Amino acid sequence: MGLTLHVKTTTNPQAVAEQLRAELKAIDPHLPLYNIKTLRTEIDESLVQERLVTWLSAAFGALAVLLTALGLYGVLTFSVARRTREIGIRVALGAQRRDVFRLIMIRGVILVGVGVAVGLGASVAFSRLIGSLLFGVEPNNAMTLAAVSVGLIAVALLACFIPARRATKVDPMIALRYE
Repeated sequence: MGLTLHVKTTTNPQAVAEQLRAELKAIDPHLPLYNIKTLRTEIDESLVQERLVTWLSAAFGALAVLLTALGLYGVLTFSVARRTREIGIRVALGAQRRDVFRLIMIRGVILVGVGVAVGLGASVAFSRLIGSLLFGVEPNNAMTLAAVSVGLIAVALLACFIPARRATKVDPMIALRYE
């Protein structure tokens, strides 16, 4: 049969443990005293698995955002490369650089908007499945969903910016001779 003893102290826990060990030895020298730890250590040990899952989820989430940004960047870069001739014709006919920039950014924003809408729908649909993994956050917390959506949109807009800016630098003469 085991006995657990909880001691509250405002001083150094190690010093109290030594005093406690001496007092218990005076009462019964054969009474074993082991596994002495602070409440903070006990809490840390009990939350190891939850913290590991949290760190892994955060790492995989960051990797997913990075892959999404790279994928969007790649798709838009490919689109700009395929449309180089069209962009050159537009510029030759008088399109301003901001118009070309807007054209490419709108395409990226549409892709991002559809992705965020589908993601929010899936998040709400699967919220009951992941609800048991969340601590201190409701599965359908509007602030969390909004913050994640804004963050993803910001990363996606940054991924769209580079191909859109590259499209504004298309020289119409070179573009018309392209291919």
